[in-house]
Amino acid sequence: MSYQTRTVGNVTILDITGRIDLGVPLAFGAGGQTPLREVIRDFAQRGNFDIVLNLKDVSYIDSSGIGELVASVTTLRGKGGDMKIVNPNLIVQKLLRLTRLDPMVIEVKADEASALQAFPGGGGSPKAAAQNL
Repeated sequence: MSYQTRTVGNVTILDITGRIDLGVPLAFGAGGQTPLREVIRDFAQRGNFDIVLNLKDVSYIDSSGIGELVASVTTLRGKGGDMKIVNPNLIVQKLLRLTRLDPMVIEVKADEASALQAFPGGGGSPKAAAQNL
């Protein structure tokens, strides 16, 4: 998994690319990819509690990836924040509905604008930074 970060107002947007699973970190250990929950935990420790995950370029998500999403939203809500998902492909959409994450646990919004509006203070000018894991 790799991601790019943008900030709009007080909301952090992660444009995620690749797979959301634990396969690579488990297979290669330290130096492999960082799991999503650790990325989210790092943002939360820096005070970024409202996060939008743009899953447009996510090619695969498995049951451990679902666990990563749940752990991530739990971390953010524990700090008074929240997480929204935008642009999941059809397979990811079906998986989120099948596991009842959407809408019971994590909201999937139609687009980035509606996700930003769902957060208090969402809006402002975007700032971008790239990060690869």
